[in-house]
Amino acid sequence: MTSLNEKQIVEIFVNNFRRSNRKMAWGFRSRRYYATKPIGEDDVSIISPGRSLRRGMELVFKCDMLVESTDVPPGMKAWQIARKSIVSCVSDLAAKGVKPPYISMISLGIPAGYSKDDLLGLIKGFKKSSREFGIEFIGGDTNEASELIIGIALVGFSKSGNIPTRNGAKPGDYIVVSGTFGYPSAGMEILTRGASAREIFRNRAISSVMSPKPQQKFGTFLAKYLSSSIDSSDGLAISLYELALRSKVDFFVSITPMARGILQFVTENKFLDFYELIFHGGEEFHIVATVSRQNLKRAENIARKQKLKLIVIGKATSGTGKVFITSKHKLKKELSLLDNRGYLHFQNKSKV
Repeated sequence: MTSLNEKQIVEIFVNNFRRSNRKMAWGFRSRRYYATKPIGEDDVSIISPGRSLRRGMELVFKCDMLVESTDVPPGMKAWQIARKSIVSCVSDLAAKGVKPPYISMISLGIPAGYSKDDLLGLIKGFKKSSREFGIEFIGGDTNEASELIIGIALVGFSKSGNIPTRNGAKPGDYIVVSGTFGYPSAGMEILTRGASAREIFRNRAISSVMSPKPQQKFGTFLAKYLSSSIDSSDGLAISLYELALRSKVDFFVSITPMARGILQFVTENKFLDFYELIFHGGEEFHIVATVSRQNLKRAENIARKQKLKLIVIGKATSGTGKVFITSKHKLKKELSLLDNRGYLHFQNKSKV
């Protein structure tokens, strides 16, 4: 496999995570929900439910896979790759309002030629994620692979009935997002196609690719006010369609949540399309959701107090799952059906 055998690889992970900082994000304490035997003590990981799980708490599971050839952009360091593999799972749990602490297991497919320094780079990213997002890693598995593959299983805890689903939007609900869109798509155009950009925009765009930020606080504080929600990593358009179709409503998007500088970036790179960057890019890791008229003010007040972005971009109406966008052309509003297309991996491989 590498200059290290499987036993040595496992030992490197075990020794590093035994010394890991076990502090949970925002002060949540893992022992309130569960107790575990230290990583590496046996062939299985043992979780003893805490008292909170016996009082209407539910376990929430999520898994995801990162594949080097389709998920890793040029120039990404080992620790950033490891962190990104965690971000996708955290983002999905955040969209459902699942608070830290989380429990995680990691499966690694390691290519030949990986050295101890390479492994330590991955461990650095996992440990950073542990502190940043409130995760305790309790075990995993390793094997040889033709390229780096990271499989993440993440478990969180939520009070029964507190999770917003994808099918809860109702006519009259407002469509909201946790931020603006376009930076990751622009960053990939800069990294892979040599698109030109001014320095500030370039730095923001590339940073959004290399260090994506799941909207953990947004979900934690606002999920209970949302009638439906989804993580937007597959693209804004496909996320909107998913909520509309599952809820059997139509969406009318009247405000395009564009990142600052996108229009200028498109103007300076004639081969790019504005709507493609905003609606059909991916890897944004924002939360797309709906909120009722009754809950909108409460959600806006909490977002303001917590210094979170909450952008209202449209409304839901009775319908069959279509998504329309309105735009102004020569002072006249035009309505058009949004294409139901999502994010494509690098090398034109479809994301699942």
